[in-house]
Amino acid sequence: MRAAAAGARGAGAWRARAEHRPDAAVIDIRLPPGHTDEGLRAAVAIRRERPGTGVLIFSQYVETRYAAQLLGDGAAGVGYLLKERVVDIAEFVDALRRVAAGGTALDPEVVTQFFGAGRRAAALGTLTPREREVLSHMAQGRTNQAIAASFVVTERAVEKHIAHIFAKLDLPPSETDHRRVLAVLRYLEAVG
Repeated sequence: MRAAAAGARGAGAWRARAEHRPDAAVIDIRLPPGHTDEGLRAAVAIRRERPGTGVLIFSQYVETRYAAQLLGDGAAGVGYLLKERVVDIAEFVDALRRVAAGGTALDPEVVTQFFGAGRRAAALGTLTPREREVLSHMAQGRTNQAIAASFVVTERAVEKHIAHIFAKLDLPPSETDHRRVLAVLRYLEAVG
């Protein structure tokens, strides 16, 4: 397995890949200067320009939307490990070798969240247009009374829409969870 430049950042990772042509790149999602998605953009560019290069995302964050983008063309040669869960150097090296050889190395937590996000997005797809509008207003922090006024309906009608939203998103009544907040979080995750 060929090694390239250690510590390359964003565009530097791209230049190091072009110069050294490594078998795999280990990239964090969030890199300087913006600490947003620079690493992912570099990873996607590497996969697009040189599909045979393995890409191992090594991050402290599970970003399902980023994982979907990276895995969009298939999982061969792709890995996504969480820094906090890799406790053995041999385990990390094994994952890197698999990715470089065209295999896959996905942390179980990444897989769980990735499929969970897909199910949540599918549940949002079952909402009627009016329920999506109500959920959008909830995400804006609007009260039932304010939502009712904007739609020119009764508060009871809004409450019925919200009850349907909770049912479709599988948010049963709970002593420990605030269903309205959980519904809004799922909405924001889907539209974010």
